[in-house]
Amino acid sequence: MGDGRDAGDDTVASGDTGAAGAPEDTARRLRAVCGELSTRFFERDDVVRTLVVTLLAGQHSLVLGPPGTAKSELARELTGRIDGAAYWEILLSKFTAPTRMFGPIDVAALARGEYRQVYDGRATTAHVAFIDEIFKCSTAALNETLGYLNERIYHPENGGAPIRCPLIGAITASNELPGGEDSAAIYDRLLVRIEVGYLEDPSNFAALVRSAVGRPAEPAPRTTLELAALQRAVGEGVPAVDVPDAIVDAVVTLRAALRRKELVASDRRWRQAVALLQASAYLDGRAAVAETDLSVLTHVLWDSPAQRPVVEREVLNLVNPDAREALDLADVIEELEAQLDAMAGQSREALSEWVIKNAHHKLAMAGKRLERLREEAAGAGRSTAAIDRVTGRQRAVRARVLTEALGVDASMVPTQL
Repeated sequence: MGDGRDAGDDTVASGDTGAAGAPEDTARRLRAVCGELSTRFFERDDVVRTLVVTLLAGQHSLVLGPPGTAKSELARELTGRIDGAAYWEILLSKFTAPTRMFGPIDVAALARGEYRQVYDGRATTAHVAFIDEIFKCSTAALNETLGYLNERIYHPENGGAPIRCPLIGAITASNELPGGEDSAAIYDRLLVRIEVGYLEDPSNFAALVRSAVGRPAEPAPRTTLELAALQRAVGEGVPAVDVPDAIVDAVVTLRAALRRKELVASDRRWRQAVALLQASAYLDGRAAVAETDLSVLTHVLWDSPAQRPVVEREVLNLVNPDAREALDLADVIEELEAQLDAMAGQSREALSEWVIKNAHHKLAMAGKRLERLREEAAGAGRSTAAIDRVTGRQRAVRARVLTEALGVDASMVPTQL
């Protein structure tokens, strides 16, 4: 969630040229962008960082979630931080023609007997694309969309030479998983898959509501970077990041563990995932991939949302003992929320008794342990993403208990226990 932090030393004013374009400057600016967007978009820290890592790797992502979860707004805001980048977006339907995506027919030229397409402002000229309802791609546009995502090429309607597209990466979105073979082919081309939902923490929701009715705030920091700097990072900086033998061994071990769980990813997906590991290290300013970077694989190695927790546990079993314990605490927190749901309609007295005898102590202990786990992980240089996610759930469930069981205004209660 946006936790009120600023980008600290990573913040770089958009007018600061300095060593602009140098790898360390590009990574620093991107970290600042992550911090600013995470502050603006509640409960989206991991989503923001994962989208940036995916772009750095030159890969495509899927944001899976219900309508109204800021998927398109986040894509626009992220792309808007890249000076000089052409952005294109579209909402697909089963009737979307390929020419609407890649270039309509030039009517004036057609009147002169010439068959030409107008490519400006279409997918063919975009550096970053946002494709909403990606799995509703029409049958007519399927092959061209696959070629666009796979090879960054478009075959003109008149049969001319293929057009090379400058696409760095596509951010796609859907409210549901693919339902047929055609859409499954597209799904397989989206390396990174991220689940999003509605805000869970009532205090964040209250802040969202207030932001809609409050006075305009002072302009927030807005770090940008040049398109050329991002392209150099994708083409040169990220591929230059070293992948030590220990990381290769860890990936081999992870693959074997997932296969024992009957979770099998293609060789192509594993190979493409290496670039994500390199991009994660690059973003953090490191010259070599470390174990902490393996956490990004939790967004790569599942096909259905039900498989994601299994993948996450296997990844964390391998690289992050702190996060393993955090996931065990997550089970306790989820059980408490299920109990709260089951008690819907009961009297305030019964709810208060349940809080006093059961929920309060367990949530308090979970919160304190998560705080210590985060300190230990940060001190050891390990990723805190999973711990932060569980901490967000703990705070959200605690806020629900306060508002629904005790009648307290959760937005007025400190987030820390």
